Amino acid sequence: MDDVTKDWRLGESGPPGQSIEDRLGGGVDASTGARAFRGPTGPGVEVGAGSGDEPSRFDADLQWATEDRRQESSVEPRRKAPTGIAQKVARDFAEGVRARGRAYFAKGRVLVRVDGPGEIAAKVRGTTSYRVRLWLRGDRLLASCTCPYFGPEGAGAPCKHIWATVLATDARGLLEPAEGRPLRLLPVGPPRRQPPASTPEGGASNGHGASNGHGPRPTAGGPGPDPTASRPGYGGPQGRPGPGQKGRGKQNQGLPTGPGGKNYPPRQGAPYAKGGKPLPKGPLAQGKEAPPPPPGLGPGVNKPQKKTKRRLYYIIDVPATQAQGRLVIDLARRERKPDGTRGPLRPWWHTPATAASKVDSEDLQVLEFLQQSRDIVATVTSGSNTGGGGSGGANGGTRGPARMPGAIRRFILAQGRQVEIIERLCRTGRCRLRRTDGEDDPPGLRWDDGPPWQFWLDVRQDAAGKRWTWRGALHRKHGRMDLAEPLAILPGMLVLGTGRAARFDDAGVPQWVSRLRDEKEMIFLDAEKQDAMLATILEEAKLGPGDLIEELPLETIKSAPRPRLIARSPRRNYGVEADRVLGQLEYVYEGTAVPAQMTGNLFVSTGRKVVIHRDVPAEQAAAIRLFEVGFRESKDHLVDPGTLELPAKRLGAVVRELVAEGWQVEAEGEVIQPVGEFKLSVTSGIDWFELDGAVDFGGQSVSLPEVMAAARRGESRITLADGSIGVLPEDWMKKYGMLVDLGTEQDGTLRFGLAQASLLDALLASQPNVKVDEGFRRARKQLHEFEGLRSLEAPEGFTGTLRPYQEEGLGWLDYLERFGFGGILADDMGLGKTIQVLALLQHRKRQGTAEGPALAVVPRSLVFNWLEEAAKFTPELRVMDYTGRGRPQMRTRFDEHDLIVTTYGTVRTDAAELSKIEFDSVILDEAQAIKNASSQAAKACRLLQGRHKLAMSGTPIENHLGELWSIFEFLNPGMLGGANAFKGLTSASAGQDEGARAGLAKALKPFILRRTKAQVVKDLPEKTENTLYCTMEPAQRRIYEELKAHYRHALLKKGSTDLNRSKIEVLEALLRLRQAACHPALINPELHGEEPSAKLDMLLPQLAEVVDEGHKALVFSQFTTFLGLVKDALDEEGLTYEYLDGRTRNRAQRVERFQTDPDCQVFLISLKAGGLGLNLTAAEYVYLLDPWWNPAVEAQAIDRSHRIGQTNNVFAYRLICRDTVEQKIVDLQQQKRELADAILNADNRSIIKTLSRDDLEFLLS
Repeated sequence: MDDVTKDWRLGESGPPGQSIEDRLGGGVDASTGARAFRGPTGPGVEVGAGSGDEPSRFDADLQWATEDRRQESSVEPRRKAPTGIAQKVARDFAEGVRARGRAYFAKGRVLVRVDGPGEIAAKVRGTTSYRVRLWLRGDRLLASCTCPYFGPEGAGAPCKHIWATVLATDARGLLEPAEGRPLRLLPVGPPRRQPPASTPEGGASNGHGASNGHGPRPTAGGPGPDPTASRPGYGGPQGRPGPGQKGRGKQNQGLPTGPGGKNYPPRQGAPYAKGGKPLPKGPLAQGKEAPPPPPGLGPGVNKPQKKTKRRLYYIIDVPATQAQGRLVIDLARRERKPDGTRGPLRPWWHTPATAASKVDSEDLQVLEFLQQSRDIVATVTSGSNTGGGGSGGANGGTRGPARMPGAIRRFILAQGRQVEIIERLCRTGRCRLRRTDGEDDPPGLRWDDGPPWQFWLDVRQDAAGKRWTWRGALHRKHGRMDLAEPLAILPGMLVLGTGRAARFDDAGVPQWVSRLRDEKEMIFLDAEKQDAMLATILEEAKLGPGDLIEELPLETIKSAPRPRLIARSPRRNYGVEADRVLGQLEYVYEGTAVPAQMTGNLFVSTGRKVVIHRDVPAEQAAAIRLFEVGFRESKDHLVDPGTLELPAKRLGAVVRELVAEGWQVEAEGEVIQPVGEFKLSVTSGIDWFELDGAVDFGGQSVSLPEVMAAARRGESRITLADGSIGVLPEDWMKKYGMLVDLGTEQDGTLRFGLAQASLLDALLASQPNVKVDEGFRRARKQLHEFEGLRSLEAPEGFTGTLRPYQEEGLGWLDYLERFGFGGILADDMGLGKTIQVLALLQHRKRQGTAEGPALAVVPRSLVFNWLEEAAKFTPELRVMDYTGRGRPQMRTRFDEHDLIVTTYGTVRTDAAELSKIEFDSVILDEAQAIKNASSQAAKACRLLQGRHKLAMSGTPIENHLGELWSIFEFLNPGMLGGANAFKGLTSASAGQDEGARAGLAKALKPFILRRTKAQVVKDLPEKTENTLYCTMEPAQRRIYEELKAHYRHALLKKGSTDLNRSKIEVLEALLRLRQAACHPALINPELHGEEPSAKLDMLLPQLAEVVDEGHKALVFSQFTTFLGLVKDALDEEGLTYEYLDGRTRNRAQRVERFQTDPDCQVFLISLKAGGLGLNLTAAEYVYLLDPWWNPAVEAQAIDRSHRIGQTNNVFAYRLICRDTVEQKIVDLQQQKRELADAILNADNRSIIKTLSRDDLEFLLS
């Protein structure tokens, strides 16, 4: 491997003077036309083909820096990427530039290489390929790029290619800035392209892709334009023979001789002094574009340099600067005479040789700085002159060093660094200002360290107020001048005729600086046009109006606009149809109207002296809102631009809707006033509250009685005292119309009962200005204490265990009784509402607060449940069954009991007698029985007297809001007003929105406690099993007793031996008795539909409630005849169901329908057909209509729902007829403990197999 290739492979900077393109490779594939990357030798890099610049393989030090492609170098170990480069210089890049650069980086368009200590060379593929260089110098990161954005047009602005390179450098950790120190990005001038020169090894190209014998051969198709030429150097243009080279194509002529007499080609571009000796190494000496060194450092700082006789001067050419728009600097010199004085200024041509030998270290630093900051280099060769001016002094002549190729006398500097350069040149004391062509001895230029001069716009109005004049001005503290006074104004700086240069701030509007500098002044006769122009300037400027505009104080407004609609009928000569109205949209900012058709983010009104920062999203939302309510843009050419149209019949509703939303509306000359503040007050009496107040419409007050009168008439408009129209919003009518309906009007006020305190509080909650007296405040406090309820543990004497949610329910029940309110316990079915109420009664008994017995009114089918539950959980309570005969005598013994259990039918029959008794508590179980307020049961229950009242219902109240009135009229009479008013409030036809219903639900919240199974699932077992006891009607009981007597006589007269041989008769007897307990029609089909069934009466309401709650249920029976009777009953109720028994063939389809169809909520299944093998997880409830001898079969039936895939709790209910063989079977199972064993152990043993004579006698007893 030769030295050059070795340097390349090690990631060094390559041969001195070699360009980035030479080291990265470059060329055009003749066969594909594709741009290719190529290294100097070897297989490390493949020539690209197809499209794009991306290589297929890369050398060790060529790294594609992407986020998802990482290549480890075998030569240079990968270092951890520092976190500081991008973070430290991000502020120097515009946000959009960073976003586009990030996209280039992410797409792998960046090729980076270490080019020396602290130096990065990169190639970025964009529209074309651009070259980027980075140099890390202490606290500065110097950067250059060859793209147009960075170049002359962009004035050295940081571009997306540089940002992509920074990200790639960070990703590889190629540069490491000092920790804890800031980093400053300094753009430096990019190199320019020149004609191609030679191959990377120094051999000259023959123009056809063939090398002359040195260095690697080019790629197929020949080399493209040699990018080496784009790297400026001080050794002469590329392709021109340097010192010791005779001409192009001649190899090894005049070259230094190496060991053994072998000639070596010099490193390309290395400058030579006289005699063919290489000049000292260094950026300028090598013709290499190097970054400016840190202040105070230069190529000569490491070696003592002798004092030169020649001093350089830097001449700012004002005419050329004005013509170029960029800073133009010429170089000049003064020779020291023998007497020690300095001679006149003479032109100076800069070459690397003269820089190394005749310029001191300070000027060498300045020249390096100029070299890096240049935009265009004017080169002066033998016989040429680009300097202009005369033939002598500081301008003329092309003698001496001008004969050297590539000599430079003039720098035209990039805009991005002009201020920094002039400040540095001024500090040398040798900066001069040539104000005219031919000026031989220009005066010196000093740097002004004062604050920057600020561009001001001088806006003045004549005395008549009809003419506006604009002039440009410059000002700073203690100083002001006309905009035309400076000799030159450049980006960031200005040059004054007084020999001073200073900083300049153009306020972000350089184009207006140039325009006013050229035109001197601008005159406006139209205030609107001037305002629009001012808005344009202020939107572009980086300063506020107070810092930019002189003699015109403008107040800045930054607030939300209020949309204004001006509606009117079209004139006759308009082409708009008569049934249309026209509308104009405006946006009002603190009293100033901005027409919707005005563009721009700012609006200026010199008349009102305001600058409005427009809220564009809010304005767009208002415009969209007009289209939503029906406005459309008018297409008639006679109307003004931006005019909208609306069908005339829609105007009233639209106006009311917009005014309610806060719009300003003018319709047909009438000002529409929106409803404003409600001033309401509540006072309390002995047993009532009064609501009084007034409503504000645009500053005009209307009393509450007037508003209520309009509301009762169904009107939404009120004529105000000044003739304008007050509009009641539709949502106000919906919300506060409830106050009118629920209250009673009396002497201009609304009166409410004590029980309506919660309702009144909820309806007034959204009003901030409601004054209340102490009485209402105290009542409201009691209601709000509901939010902080505490659980109440089970009282002494309660034999069960309350779950946490049941303890919370007990605390809620106690709260209601302490404050004298009635409430609804509305837990889901199966959560133990009865147990919670029994715990409350036990609590009152233990506390000694009960004043007499409690009355529980329940459906007939639940009487036995109440009696059983009370005996099980509250054995201390003395319970009376107030049903059947002998009730008059029972009433005389009420005081001897704690709980009286009766039925709705009994209450209806004994209403007159029961209404005379005051109970401690009146409890309605399954309170939906009185949801029809006009029913006899509801009327009878409302007559019952109780110090405390409670309703129990598992029906979700949100689905039956209109049916609550009857229940609450029982609980808290008068709370929901009249029945008709409440029905209107809750009906869909009344137009009540969800907000009003939510308000009503909030008012009722303290009086309703509902928990669903999903809410308390953590407190429930995975499977809950309950037994529902049914009581037979007399007719069914008579049939059952006759059968039982028959079989008892037939079987028990046999001995034990005979009994063992008569198993069939025993099974038949038990089967018949079980059938009779289910339905008499199972014994005698002719009794179908004629005789009552306790189980059917129990099951149907249960199913109705399950369906109403949105759940699904399975109904099992071993008697298909009984299932047929259930089918008939479901058909009469209109419930959708599926059916499956042993004759069903399409089992899969039926199961699928039940599992997926939300309307099919009941599945009737026979034991043999569906006891095994079915997956019915859609069901949460399981009803077992008749007990089976094999307890394991019951468990298997329940497991059709309670199995893998079930996400909800499962509730299983066994329906058992009281005082029948079914109850005896259950009792026998409990006595022998076989039921629990069968369920837990899944044992298939049947009780019937071990039935003894004693067991049979027990069953038939």
